Amino acid sequence: MENFDLGPVIHLLVMGALVALVPLCWVWLRNPRASTARRVQLLTLVTLFLTFDLVLFGAFTRLTDSGLGCPDWPGCYGHASPVGAQTMIAAEQSQMPSGPVTHTKAWIEMVHRYMAMAVGGLILTLATFAWARRWRKGGNRGIALPTFTLIWVCVQGAFGALTVTMKLFPLIVTLHLLGALVLLALLTLQVQRDRLQSGVTLPSNMTQGLFVATSVGLLMLTVQVLLGGWVSTNYAVLACNTFPQCQGSWWPLMDFEQGFTLWRHLGQNAQGDALTFEALTAIHYVHRLAAYFVLAYLAWLALRLRHVAEMPARLLLCLLLLQLLTGLSNVVLDWPLVAAVLHTGGAAAMVVVLVWLLTGARASRAALI
Repeated sequence: MENFDLGPVIHLLVMGALVALVPLCWVWLRNPRASTARRVQLLTLVTLFLTFDLVLFGAFTRLTDSGLGCPDWPGCYGHASPVGAQTMIAAEQSQMPSGPVTHTKAWIEMVHRYMAMAVGGLILTLATFAWARRWRKGGNRGIALPTFTLIWVCVQGAFGALTVTMKLFPLIVTLHLLGALVLLALLTLQVQRDRLQSGVTLPSNMTQGLFVATSVGLLMLTVQVLLGGWVSTNYAVLACNTFPQCQGSWWPLMDFEQGFTLWRHLGQNAQGDALTFEALTAIHYVHRLAAYFVLAYLAWLALRLRHVAEMPARLLLCLLLLQLLTGLSNVVLDWPLVAAVLHTGGAAAMVVVLVWLLTGARASRAALI
């Protein structure tokens, strides 16, 4: 039985730890007089910010076709970085100059892995502080959320590995995107919970009805993000390159069965044949039609929220406008990279805003104490 080489794993862990030390040292050295609890709060906020950056860079990795820039895991052709894999990468690039493996794409993919390991290291640090506080003071208060976040980032890492080893299997890539949004939500919950408990933020006076409406908005947004991820992972963005019609029709030819068969390889249907253009059209058009309802609902919700939380409501409206503009540009401008990355970032930012609002609501305060 062939022995598994732990070298790339260890090197990747070391690289992630080194990257994680930068924000950790920055928080500790920049706040020399702050209490440990205050530093942990700041570190949680920094981790949320870096996780958001990781989501953006993950979108950049996917949109530049760099997901298989290093087609093995965790290293790159068995090495800790593309430096040691230059010969193998050069051989692949010489055969397919614009293929999935090039020197640039290999670096993009490995930087994404380094960032992911760093975020994982920071989340492990936060969980360690939570458990240390529990051992000092006793009780179980404050450990559940950091512990679950640590478990979740490990699951997310496993899906990242499957994304590579299963060769960009659409369902796995889409679930990986969902996992990233859940991770953002968990960290947002931690940041807002700490602010509520320290008195920095006061719970918003949100009625039960508005709390439910906001929860429905978050659910609708999550479904829409999954539909958008399905469009992206199946490369169906350009299946409709006109707006508001698609291919000059309000109801073009579509194959919903092929398009929404979940367990299949990239570019193939369930039988292993090439995915039809009608299937790609169905994937794109469902996302577009759903976007109309989600945009309208969230715009209505933002107007309702103005009297409860004015700044988050305004931010939500601005993000909706960003989503509309970037979504349109993806269609009519042939999927420009900046707009596509911003489209993912806007969706992630809306998840953060809605979770922030729900966490600060009086209706959810009892769950945070």
